[in-house]
Amino acid sequence: MGLFKRRRVWWMDVFYNGRRYRRSTHSSNRKLAQAAYDQVQREILRDEMPGIIFDDVTVDELAEDFLRDYRVKARRSLEKAERNVGYLKAAFGGMQARQITTEMVNHYIDQKLDKGLAPATINRQLAALKHMFHLALRCTPPKVYRVPYIPMLKEDNIREGFFEHVEYLRLRDVLPGYLKPVITFAYHTGWRKSEILNLVWDRVDLNLGTVRLGSGETKNDEPRMIYLDDELMKDMLTLYMSRGQCPYVFHHDGERILKFEKAWNAACRRAGLVGKLFHDLRRTAVRNMVRAGVPERVGMRVSGHKTRNVFERYNIVNGQDLKEAARKHLNFINSQNEAMKEKIEAVTNLPQSPIQPSATDWIS
Repeated sequence: MGLFKRRRVWWMDVFYNGRRYRRSTHSSNRKLAQAAYDQVQREILRDEMPGIIFDDVTVDELAEDFLRDYRVKARRSLEKAERNVGYLKAAFGGMQARQITTEMVNHYIDQKLDKGLAPATINRQLAALKHMFHLALRCTPPKVYRVPYIPMLKEDNIREGFFEHVEYLRLRDVLPGYLKPVITFAYHTGWRKSEILNLVWDRVDLNLGTVRLGSGETKNDEPRMIYLDDELMKDMLTLYMSRGQCPYVFHHDGERILKFEKAWNAACRRAGLVGKLFHDLRRTAVRNMVRAGVPERVGMRVSGHKTRNVFERYNIVNGQDLKEAARKHLNFINSQNEAMKEKIEAVTNLPQSPIQPSATDWIS
């Protein structure tokens, strides 16, 4: 245990927790090498994990642990995680994990912003990097001794799109026939696109008029059941009669529907609704349920919202809502005025006596 030389560079030989570590001091100067070695010994004496332990841990290793965690937990966002890891490896791949600093992260952010990436997109990548370090810190023994400060960008991308009923009808009229049931289902239920396109006939009971999703089929891992209204029931019966051998409810000539962005965008252009998103149907369904007086907890069960704050964010307030609020407020004030007039008239019409104050004095 101590210092030894390999060619012109001094190396240190250290034991910690019963394990031997041989690390380069990256110096050919004996005094500098001795200082590095003494620093490691002081860390061990203070019962701290010496920094040299982490020299072999790379960002690539942390990335693989991160993706493994996603696979073990069967997270449906694995594909997105792999994409984010790819971007991080392109920037930090091959580097030691302990070399990652806040300055490096800020430089990464600047590069991404210069390329025109949205803050939300960059934040998803930064969140993956942060998660990688937290997982490494929780390992036994830890693979890193600290989590670098990773700043996050301010996001201002909360979309507020929704469909008025006439817009929904206009879009449905110009969509291809095989997509009409898809957007009708989304407009009525507020389900996510993936939940709709992955729906299979085993989950549909046409006798009871219900549709069920298991706990592993929803984003929040909670089972869900809805009852079909007359319009949805009509669509379901038509789809069932034309299903062929396809196990999926929503199909195109007996084949599962996977993507329809081109058809969607073309229909939006024809309907004069450029910029509308399929997800706007989800927001619209939530708003419609709230306007219809559906209890909040019931609406959340239908749309699949697990937390109230997200459900409330989807309860969009637009100009028409504000006009309606102003109208109701004015009607309330007018009703108060009418009630006051009736009270004044009632008091004014009371019979007067010499010992009673006048009605006008009483009101004042």
